[in-house]
Amino acid sequence: MTEKDLKKVVKEKYGTIASQSVLLNRSSCCGTSGCCGEPEFSMIGDEYIQIAGHNPDADLGLGCGLPTEFAGIKNGDSVLDLGSGAGNDCFVARSIVGEEGKVTGLDFTKEMIVKANQNLAKTGFTNIDFLLGDIENIPVPDNTFDVVISNCVLNLVPDKEKAFAEIYRVLKPNGHFCISDVVLAGHLPEEVKQAAEMYAGCVAGASQKSDYIELIQHTGFLHVDIHKEKIISLPDNLLLKYISSEEFKAFKEQGTGIFSITVSAKKMIPVKG
Repeated sequence: MTEKDLKKVVKEKYGTIASQSVLLNRSSCCGTSGCCGEPEFSMIGDEYIQIAGHNPDADLGLGCGLPTEFAGIKNGDSVLDLGSGAGNDCFVARSIVGEEGKVTGLDFTKEMIVKANQNLAKTGFTNIDFLLGDIENIPVPDNTFDVVISNCVLNLVPDKEKAFAEIYRVLKPNGHFCISDVVLAGHLPEEVKQAAEMYAGCVAGASQKSDYIELIQHTGFLHVDIHKEKIISLPDNLLLKYISSEEFKAFKEQGTGIFSITVSAKKMIPVKG
């Protein structure tokens, strides 16, 4: 698929998810019970219930970590959430930045923006807003945010080099990001990579872990730290939908690993003089 096709697939899949109830989304892509409506593939969906600011109406079970846990967000910070969905991580971030701070959610699915604004309207908060836009071309000025967060979204972006360049651009000098994402160790079978269902399920769009970290460093970020790493297991019956038994055997023998990582890095600007 071309980059345009991939974006179309993701937009359609997540538009459908946004139109479902929270209960149905528990068995949707990256949810706690299934992938793309099929209750056979479990992503990580770290538990939010005990997290301050958690909004059950905004929690669609689409994450693969808790980026706010390691983001070092402070009272009064300005925070950008990339791929904000129905707004759950934005509400969590808002509980940290308080009334003095500002939280912006960015998503390129119109249905998600509508759902997020519906959830926002119930809270009465005035320092959260949701923007429609593309992570590869973030519609905000340079040097705007103290912290950028994202939860299981960057793997869905076709041009990750552009995405990290945009994160660097919109961060203030000495700002930082904290992202939970899906990465690989080894290679997925081509049939799995090309499957639209798996792509929108956050796996087939994943990069090699070493390439992912190298890209962050190449963009200019410093102090790259992996705070948390968890393995993701794909059920055998799901893989066999896409590959033959012979390919399945070879895939198992090569020891490919699929992981959720939570990584942070800083935009360090040298002090002149």
